Amino acid sequence: MKIMIQGAGSNVGKSMLVAGLCRLFTRRGLTVRPFKPQNMSNNAAVATGGEIGRAQALQARACGVQPHVDMNPVLLKPESETGAQVIVQGKRLTTVRAKDYAALKPQLMAPVLDSFHRLQREADLVIVEGAGSPAEVNLRAGDIANMGFAIASNTPVILTGDIDRGGVIAQLVGTQSVLDPADAAMIRGFLINKFRGDPRLFDDGYRLISDRTGWPGLGVIPWFPNAHKLPAEDAADLGGSRGTGSFLIAVPHLNRIANFDDLDPLAQEPGVTLRIIKPGQPLPVEADLIILPGSKATIADLTHFRAQGWDIDLAAALRCGARVLGLCGGYQMLGREIADPDGIEGKPGSVPGLGLLDLTTIMTPDKRVTQTEALHPASRTQVKGYEIHIGRTEGPDRAQPMFTVNGQPEGAIRADGRVMGSYLHGMFTEDAFRRAFLASLRATPGNQSYDQTVEETLDALADHLAAHVDTAALLRLA
Repeated sequence: MKIMIQGAGSNVGKSMLVAGLCRLFTRRGLTVRPFKPQNMSNNAAVATGGEIGRAQALQARACGVQPHVDMNPVLLKPESETGAQVIVQGKRLTTVRAKDYAALKPQLMAPVLDSFHRLQREADLVIVEGAGSPAEVNLRAGDIANMGFAIASNTPVILTGDIDRGGVIAQLVGTQSVLDPADAAMIRGFLINKFRGDPRLFDDGYRLISDRTGWPGLGVIPWFPNAHKLPAEDAADLGGSRGTGSFLIAVPHLNRIANFDDLDPLAQEPGVTLRIIKPGQPLPVEADLIILPGSKATIADLTHFRAQGWDIDLAAALRCGARVLGLCGGYQMLGREIADPDGIEGKPGSVPGLGLLDLTTIMTPDKRVTQTEALHPASRTQVKGYEIHIGRTEGPDRAQPMFTVNGQPEGAIRADGRVMGSYLHGMFTEDAFRRAFLASLRATPGNQSYDQTVEETLDALADHLAAHVDTAALLRLA
């Protein structure tokens, strides 16, 4: 069986729906696998065979299996406004400009179908997530993400509309009107997502969509209030403040921010307020901790960081008592220099870092993609995380590492202990380390388990969908 969830627009909740359906049908005894032919995200996860989008890793977790590169065979990681790195079946293939990607797409359908068919052979049900919207018919030629894939794999489609943003009737009816008839024929039903209030108030609109399109409705799904407890993939979901605790963590929103789900466990701590600082806003000098997050384009984001005046704000916050933590690309920015002799991120050359750690980073073409187990010497806690980065970082401050891996130093801590950095993503998902780290900064940690919170939220999401989706009809269509 196979079914594809497409959206009438971007950010309609496709990833969340697929995760919930994966958990729902897995609990009913089916062997379920998630699949997304093409994803565009800098929030990547380490999987068997390489790297995939973070959403597919969460969906794999919902199925109770380890993530695999076949679940997301094409991953696009934007490096600039006009170009992206192309990851195929977990490995970097090339970097292309957006205008040149159309010429590359026809070569990618073969590995996409190869991965899909492997998943089919091991599963009772494959739940496919589309990308963006099939209504973007200007991108239809060579499409591998939506209707191009649906037709090539003969996978029926459920079209999802987001009623929270308004205009959902036009979203769905309009999508049918612009599609080629063969593409429109692949759509076998529709869902309405993110409804607030009494769903019966939309009965007339629901019937109108079905009458206009000929598609059966499979449900009106109310707003799921605990969605924020699951790792988000889209940087558009970042913003504002989370939490109401007295310990303030500030995070600058970099242009190419990556792996920002590192922040999720901190945001769920009752004693913490996590504030995302948008461009044009100052970093708060009253922050207790400033985290420089991961970046897909470290040198470009460092230039952006300085353009906001954040380097000046960061120095002021340090003088006022803040601590600073750099993660991956943010760690590289904290050093004295970033050298890119091969022009991996742009023109060959080097740029001065923020100079807060006595380190130098050299960008290298080889990428480190691995699961990592580390020891935090200060608290004697074990940490399981992952690394996805290019570049080697060396210098005197590594003499006091943040972690050790197989007895070797990983990361660095300045002599006064106020500035820290590490390549290790996912460190804060480890409850013992997170509590020890916050306590060392005189924050008051809670006692909740992050993994348990994610599992309970996936179960609650599955229950939510079971109550509001015609799952029997969905399986018949699959």
